[in-house]
Amino acid sequence: MVGQWADFQYEIYLNGMTGAVPRLPTDLTRLEELAEHRLGPGPVGYVAGSAGDGSTARANRAALERRRIVPRMLRDVRERDLSTEVLGRTLPAPLALAPVGVLSIMHPEAESGAARAAAARGVPYILSSASSTPLEEVAEAMGDAERWFQLYWGSDREVTASFLARAKASGYSVLVVTLDTPLLSWRPRDLDRAYLPFLHGVGTANYFTDPAFQAGLAKPVHEDPNAAVLRFLALFGDAGHTWPDLEFLREHWDGPIVLKGILHPDDARLAADAGMDGVVVSNHGGRQVAGSVAAADALPRVAEAVGDRLTVLFDSGIRTGDDMFKALALGARTVLLGRPYVYGLGLDGQAGVDHVIRSLLAELDLTMALSGHASVATVGPDSLT
Repeated sequence: MVGQWADFQYEIYLNGMTGAVPRLPTDLTRLEELAEHRLGPGPVGYVAGSAGDGSTARANRAALERRRIVPRMLRDVRERDLSTEVLGRTLPAPLALAPVGVLSIMHPEAESGAARAAAARGVPYILSSASSTPLEEVAEAMGDAERWFQLYWGSDREVTASFLARAKASGYSVLVVTLDTPLLSWRPRDLDRAYLPFLHGVGTANYFTDPAFQAGLAKPVHEDPNAAVLRFLALFGDAGHTWPDLEFLREHWDGPIVLKGILHPDDARLAADAGMDGVVVSNHGGRQVAGSVAAADALPRVAEAVGDRLTVLFDSGIRTGDDMFKALALGARTVLLGRPYVYGLGLDGQAGVDHVIRSLLAELDLTMALSGHASVATVGPDSLT
């Protein structure tokens, strides 16, 4: 693994000797603006948009930018290892691609393209329940690579149990349960365009191909797609779930279960008490609660509360390698990346996602080396001010 990720910069420079330059920016914070210019306003707005006036998304970035790295000198960092142990598996770097649904609105390669890029770099891909590609097809595209399944925990227990059985049979090893979306939030960018892909049957592939879902329809999906969409909308979320309901998920899933959307240390403790294996400190990238606490501000308290009892992961606001470094220093074992890889997909398909993964990890590798760290294990609270 020595120098594997950082070497990407020299690959770019060497290619430049023949006149070639990267197809996409290496500053990943520029991808959103580029996507705004090249892609349709509806799809980009759906991905980039946030709850309310966007204050939570801005707070996520501000919380990471406010913390500054304190480099240490004269440490041997010639050989570096970014690998980490997460949920009983060894990852080549502390990164997974976060679950993002309806990716066909960004590029025809959709979830399969993103999943192939992740698989090629050994990065876990977390498939959304609301994908535009059935979970079996995405699994086939990944071969034996590490893949996790994200569940939007709906109101129909039979459909939920069927999803979990299908995911297990298709080699998904970790269940990531999103808790913060029992309802869709007030999202002005989508509302102003009346843009909701689900109404057009996009992001419903796992549902429309599911036998338990189909059993609740009077006619097959292709004969009455509108009825299928209405059934999907009726069961997608459930605002009535409580902590004891987690027992149902444990009964139907024998692998690690991670709860996504945890921001309060008491909720993290309840997750540990319920026998969960991990939590993702996340506010859904600012997409659910306007005015919410920034995820990076919530992370240290959660990590302190349960870091010795379960695995703490993080998302919301990650754009750069130094953002990753800061999240690790604040207590995360692994970081989930969302919007940047989706922009990469929209701009250049699978190759765009690969570019984003390599750029992010090259920057993390270099940030670690230049800050005096040869391993992610040595990055901690005293690495920041």
